[in-house]
Amino acid sequence: MRRVTGEEDVETNGTGLRSVRRRLPAGAVWVVLLLGLWLWGRGLTEVPAGTAGPATGDMAAAGRPPLVDLPTVHRPLKAAEPLTLDIPGLELRAPVVARGLDERGAPEPPPLERAGEVGWYADGVTPGAVGTALMVGHVDTDTRPAVFHRLDTLEPGQEIRVARADGTVAEFTVEDVRVLDRDGFDASQAYGPRHEGRAELRLITCGGTYDRTAGAYSANVVVSAYLTDA
Repeated sequence: MRRVTGEEDVETNGTGLRSVRRRLPAGAVWVVLLLGLWLWGRGLTEVPAGTAGPATGDMAAAGRPPLVDLPTVHRPLKAAEPLTLDIPGLELRAPVVARGLDERGAPEPPPLERAGEVGWYADGVTPGAVGTALMVGHVDTDTRPAVFHRLDTLEPGQEIRVARADGTVAEFTVEDVRVLDRDGFDASQAYGPRHEGRAELRLITCGGTYDRTAGAYSANVVVSAYLTDA
């Protein structure tokens, strides 16, 4: 979600897609993930001074308790790699690409020139399997909205679908949408499981307001969803 240009873009994002990495034991994944994502959560909002303004959407509504009856939990599926992400309420359908960690230990979003793609943290959980699967995307670029530019407008009860390599479609229901301030960012709140034993999904991008002086967004938008059908 961090806008990068020039040498920094090349250094942090590269130009090609990485293949899916070998799965690590669950405990090791979370040790690496929470350390790296704490840095990432603080740094992914950084963008060069003089670029575009804040993300759009009803930010005041984000994080409210759900006012709708949410469906029951579906049992987790076997692991299978994600292929596409579909959010009907946003008229969004995007390819999903496997991403790893950069040299700082932070997850890599898709390259900025491919801002219409969604990055999946491939050393973690596959969407639909037990645990918390993590997907990240840019909110905008220097010139146009990106794949997650309306992510903050999602509401509890809306549907998210992930088509998987085994032919199944994991259907998730949005549980809540939170806007987490950059200052005091809590990685466990953003990425940790809400309920043990469920198949959960997190969609993450930049949010809040854009501070031109600091050259950074003020917050991250974190959509939490759980598996309700397949």
